[in-house]
Parts: sequence; C-alpha cells; structure tokens
Amino acid sequence: MLKEYKNILVAVDGSKESEQAFKKAVQVAKRNDSVLYIAHVIDIRAFESVSSFDESLAEEAAKVAKETLDSYVDYAREHGIEDIHCLIEYGAPKTVITKQLQKDYRIDLIMLGATGLNAMERILIGSVSSYVSRHANCDVLIVRTDINNKLLEKEKKKK
Repeated sequence: MLKEYKNILVAVDGSKESEQAFKKAVQVAKRNDSVLYIAHVIDIRAFESVSSFDESLAEEAAKVAKETLDSYVDYAREHGIEDIHCLIEYGAPKTVITKQLQKDYRIDLIMLGATGLNAMERILIGSVSSYVSRHANCDVLIVRTDINNKLLEKEKKKK
C-alpha cells in the first residue's frame, strides 16, 4: 500500500541542495494532491556573533527569504500546485522544523536537501538534515539528487 502525503514541508535555506529538495517536493505534492509548506528558518543565533546586534539584520534576512519563497511559489504554481503556504520562522532550524512546524501544520513528510558539511563540521555542529531525520515524528526525505535523479556536485565529490 502506498503512503499518501497530505501535508508536505520542504525546508529551504538558499542552497542549491535545498532548491533541489524544493523541486522534488513540488513533484511529490503534485502526485499526492498535497498541501505544500515551504519554510525558511532564520537562525537568529547567527547574529549573536555581531557585537552590536541590529534588528535590521533580521529584517534584511526576512526580506531576502520572502523574495526567495515568492519565486518558489511561482515555480510551484507553474507546475500545478495550488495549495501552497510560505513560512518564515525564527529560531534554531533543527528544532523549529521537527518540533514546531511538524506539529503546527500536521506535516506527514519533511523534505530537505543534503548538507554540504564536511565530517568535522558535522561533529562540531551537526547538520539540520541529520537531526531532523533522527527526531521527526513523520517520514523524512533527504534529497541528494537533482530533478533527474543525478547526484548533485557536492555529493559526487564525497564519493
């Protein structure tokens, strides 16, 4: 029996990997006649290192995120998706995705791009995709290939 996904969340961060995850999420949402949630989580911890935190930094990050999400909505509509929700959230992406968004929107599939972190970075900070895959209470799809199922350049280099 095939699982039908009704509420799909794709987390995007501006990377090529997350763009590929988004494009695949559009395909999955279309096949399942699902609601598509496109989320960008602004990690405010990144601003902590700025000695004089200015609220305009977060506002600028939100503006750039909104522009990206708007272009993603256009793409999704062009590919037949009508029920699309854009989410811009603030906090630690790992927990916002697995604890807040999954619960608030009854997500039954989370799609993420594979990270480009090297082994040392994964040990020190961990990757969002690996955290989500371990802690989510729903199915998680980590996208490592493009729309034609060809490995992304970063994945090829790892091999």
